Amino acid sequence: MTINWRGQSCFQISSSQGKNNAISILIDPFEESIGLKLPRKLEADVVLITHEHYDHNNVKKVSGSPFVIRGPGEYELKGAYIKGIPAYHDNSGGKEKGGTTIYTIDLEDNIRICHLGDLGQKELTPEQLEEISDVDILMLPVGGIFTTNAEEAIKVMSQIEPKITIPMHYKIPGLNIKLEGVDKFLKTLGIKSLEPLLKLSIKKKEISAEEAKIIVLQP
Repeated sequence: MTINWRGQSCFQISSSQGKNNAISILIDPFEESIGLKLPRKLEADVVLITHEHYDHNNVKKVSGSPFVIRGPGEYELKGAYIKGIPAYHDNSGGKEKGGTTIYTIDLEDNIRICHLGDLGQKELTPEQLEEISDVDILMLPVGGIFTTNAEEAIKVMSQIEPKITIPMHYKIPGLNIKLEGVDKFLKTLGIKSLEPLLKLSIKKKEISAEEAKIIVLQP
């Protein structure tokens, strides 16, 4: 399985799912008015949209006829099991910014990915935690202002206890949306710096249950 980060909350996940059952999943493609660029040729079998904000729902950028999921529910496609879990974009039950969707994705070798969307809750509910359950790779918003900030993100991460955490939705060069950078999140964890990876290629047997990791990806 390979994970590429395109910036903001946009990830592309590619999995072989066996020799004859490859799948590509794209999460939250953005409008390029935010200052970032998506690949010129953007293809996917499945597109997941966490909420209908312009920096998360640019489905028209994706070529072909992908299967588009826009909220809570359970789906099974080409060997991948996807579950959408309702959540809030703020800490006021959605009164300020509305809702968002948390997605869990079960892929090859029983790897479970969780993408928290534009989570604004300072903590997850017991019901949400039960739905999420046993995460291998967590995609966690850390940039504050519109989502959880560094301290809140760490609290949510401690609730989920993933084996690998990939921070997202933070300030990067070119982005014209005001967000905090990833450094605050890392420093709060006692990490001075991390060398970003171009992509994450990993198998289940390479994921340690004993040592939690933070991985920063380069868009």
